[in-house]
Amino acid sequence: MAKQLTWDDAESIGILLSETHPTLDPLTVRFTDLHRYVTELPDFAGDPKASNEGKLEAIQMAWNDEVQDRTQG
Repeated sequence: MAKQLTWDDAESIGILLSETHPTLDPLTVRFTDLHRYVTELPDFAGDPKASNEGKLEAIQMAWNDEVQDRTQG
């Protein structure tokens, strides 16, 4: 069984988002869209209302790091 993700699992979420949305540049994604992408992940079990700007930014940066690793690595 896969781990149930919450807003604190930025690195794991970033990896999943890079796999789910491989053509998107994470730095161009609005936080409203990012919030939706995260809550739509099958393994996400966090409270949608528990996110905040800091958590979304951490996820966005983890996603960007994953894209950079994949494309330059």
